[in-house]
Amino acid sequence: MAEIFIRQLIDDLDGKPIDAGLGHEVTFSYQGADYRIDLRPANADKIEAVFAPYIKVAEKASSAGKARVKTPTSTKKLGSGRSAEQLKAIRDWAGKNGFDVGAKGRIKADVIGAFDAAH
Repeated sequence: MAEIFIRQLIDDLDGKPIDAGLGHEVTFSYQGADYRIDLRPANADKIEAVFAPYIKVAEKASSAGKARVKTPTSTKKLGSGRSAEQLKAIRDWAGKNGFDVGAKGRIKADVIGAFDAAH
C-alpha cells in the first residue's frame, strides 16, 4: 500500500494555510526573549510595517564580544518589569486569593492586574 504525506504550513497568526513556497518565517527578539512565527505574505507584510518605524530609529544590538553584568536576582527586572521579589509577593497573594499560579513561569496578566488593583 502506498501512502502520501502532505505537510502544510499554517499561519500562526490567523490559522490559514500558507501556500507552498510563499511562507515567511519571521524571527525577532523582545525584552531578551527570541521568537519565531510562520506567516502568510499578507501577515508578514503587516508585521514588517508595524516594526519598520521602530527599526528605523533603533540601534542594532549584538551580544557578541560584550561582557554581561550579572544583576542580583532580588533587584533584577524580569519580563513583566517586576523584580523576582515582587513576583514572589504576587504569587503568594494570588495563592491566598483563589488564583491558580505555579511556583515558576509566567504569571498571567489578569492575576497581575488583580494584584495591582488590590494594592
